Amino acid sequence: MDTYTKPNFNKCAVITIDTQNDFSLPGAVAEIKGTSEVIPQMVNILATCRQQQIPIIHMIRLYKEGGSNVDICRRELIESGVAIVRPGSKGADLVSLIKPMDAHELNDQALLNGEIQFIGSSEWVIYKPRWGAFYQTKLEQLLMENDIDTLIFIGCNFPNCPRTSMYEASERDFKVVMVEDAISGTYDKGAEEMRNIGIKVYTTESLIQELEHRNDKGLNSV
Repeated sequence: MDTYTKPNFNKCAVITIDTQNDFSLPGAVAEIKGTSEVIPQMVNILATCRQQQIPIIHMIRLYKEGGSNVDICRRELIESGVAIVRPGSKGADLVSLIKPMDAHELNDQALLNGEIQFIGSSEWVIYKPRWGAFYQTKLEQLLMENDIDTLIFIGCNFPNCPRTSMYEASERDFKVVMVEDAISGTYDKGAEEMRNIGIKVYTTESLIQELEHRNDKGLNSV
């Protein structure tokens, strides 16, 4: 494994992508097929991270009524009155199974203003206005402040937001892990393309083994 891209699980964080009710639950208004099936793997990874005090950052979308902040490919749909991840709605909330116990309610207005919301021990939520987790967000600032150099990606709809976010992370010289059975919409060619730019592809089982056996020295300090 290449020295520069080898994950450092003593300085890592998990990034969940768009695992919100409107995208994730069966029958939801904008359901991404396959997302409900990866939630159990996400739950196992997040439980391990919480036990290990590994930071968790949830990236979410919020579509204002009227569509003023929506990607142009979806703007007409939202302008027509379709409500998807509308601020303040249950559909915009994180899937309950992935939230920490006693999680703080999302402050949608603060999130839309670019604030990072703390929702639990070593756990935050950030609104992203487009596909990529780094685009017009304070994600990189948060990672640098917490001395994180390795990012583990899980969540919703590989072809769009997870893939874009992993490219952005690679462009910023983060070490990147893709958990292929904890991201919906994955496929063999896509995983191969990620490997070709130095991203390490794990299963949930292999990742949890790494996290549970990481060195005691140099644990994340947050």
